[in-house]
Amino acid sequence: MSWEKEAEEIKKMRLAAKAQGGNEAIKSHHAKGRLTVRERIDTLLDQQSFQEQGRIAGSAERDDAGNITAFTPANYVTGLGLINGKRVAVGGEDFTLKGGSPNAAGLRKSVFAEELASQYRVPLIRMLEGGGGSVAKGKGSGTVGSPAYEKPRFLSISKLLGEVPVASTALGPVAGFPAARFAASHFSVMTRETAQLLIAGPALVERALNIKMTKEELGGASIHSRNAVAANIAKDEEDAFAQIRRFLSYLPGNVWELASVQATDDPIDRMEEELLSIVPKNRRLPFKTRNLIALVVDRDSFFEMGKHYGPGLVTGFARLNGQTVGVIANDSYYYAGAMGADAAQKVRRFIELCDTFHIPIVNFTDEPGFMIGPDSEKDGTIKYGASAVAAAVMSVVPWATIIIKKAFGVAAAAHFSENGYVLAWPSAEMGPLPVEGGVAVAYRRQIEEADDPEKLRAELEEKLAAQQSPFPRAESFSVHDIIDPRETRPALCQWVSWIQPQLDQLKGPVSFSFRP
Repeated sequence: MSWEKEAEEIKKMRLAAKAQGGNEAIKSHHAKGRLTVRERIDTLLDQQSFQEQGRIAGSAERDDAGNITAFTPANYVTGLGLINGKRVAVGGEDFTLKGGSPNAAGLRKSVFAEELASQYRVPLIRMLEGGGGSVAKGKGSGTVGSPAYEKPRFLSISKLLGEVPVASTALGPVAGFPAARFAASHFSVMTRETAQLLIAGPALVERALNIKMTKEELGGASIHSRNAVAANIAKDEEDAFAQIRRFLSYLPGNVWELASVQATDDPIDRMEEELLSIVPKNRRLPFKTRNLIALVVDRDSFFEMGKHYGPGLVTGFARLNGQTVGVIANDSYYYAGAMGADAAQKVRRFIELCDTFHIPIVNFTDEPGFMIGPDSEKDGTIKYGASAVAAAVMSVVPWATIIIKKAFGVAAAAHFSENGYVLAWPSAEMGPLPVEGGVAVAYRRQIEEADDPEKLRAELEEKLAAQQSPFPRAESFSVHDIIDPRETRPALCQWVSWIQPQLDQLKGPVSFSFRP
């Protein structure tokens, strides 16, 4: 007597699970330019590192003798693996079975993927493609609903966001609860041509609202790249996986660890001559913020997120002497870098991300203040701006703020944190509001009555601009130092070495962590 028959049964069920929805379903999926979930996992992870969980989860039909006559696998695949030698949890819907809408075992496995990441304290990567629940039920009554003692499903997701990095990618149509999972991530990326993200699909929208739209019109990449639902857009699936790998490279595996310091051959004393002239002497002209960032941080280390949402502010990760830092900077090509409601929400969320994973923040400031005007008032800019300011002043990680150009009004407070290190360039201007606005308000009558109003306006602006020079503030020790712009990288690399003991003390969950 042996268990050979049962062992053979296990083998058959595993093979059936790997067959997914069958050859025709897989061919149809490939014809749409999309990989299957198993192909995606193999592409993302280090070769042969995937350890699948629940390999025979599904539903089997048996004859009277107990022999399996048919087997439908769970349409969610999950397990553990490695990315660049580091452990991760990964999971995704199998679109070749029921279009990814979860069957009973698939739903359980999708929830377990989050438990797996929490239990082993490893990053979670979701590969999303499919719908949420379905009103179509199988035959028979059975139990309905979740048990009364079950915890809310979103509680575990919210808890996870305060423990480990969560990265999600939309690779095809994603609707319902999987769409909520996509949004409830630290990093989200969708493919440009093949992904759509929807609360509800076209059929439901037409039935409820009598509006007829395609999936792409409802929730394509062009929509979600500009509303912050998708942090980044990828040209294809391989690009999406590359972006996830890069995102994770800046973060620790969990909040009980610190981000690893990567070896670099970029000298800490590198002083770029271009920095001396990157800010024009004409104070009304913009400058290229991303060029400035690239000249200061480790070469080729800047990874931007959310470029098309709140474009007046730039956010992303970079490295200084191998140490991960969060980067915040104003982009003067968009409303002179003014903080609108969308930019404020973007910055608040990014500060919370850095706080959660103990990543120090470097802020390149050129802030003229909150965006003004009727649209700004309708958007509630002051509310969201105050939220960004609160996130900054309550931030627990070390900050270094370099005042590049403007630092005006209440919005400027979102660029500083308690006990932060503050440097200023000679081009810096600081005060309650920009001189142009101040002159327009304070000297309105004199300008209107002048023989040459524009000449008087220019003279007053020039005079008051001189009073906003950083030199008197540096002399009064209102900033830690005023520096030659070329000295920025050496100064920041030195600062990064000073703050290491502070980072060691921050390990563990923070009291107020990341919110989607």
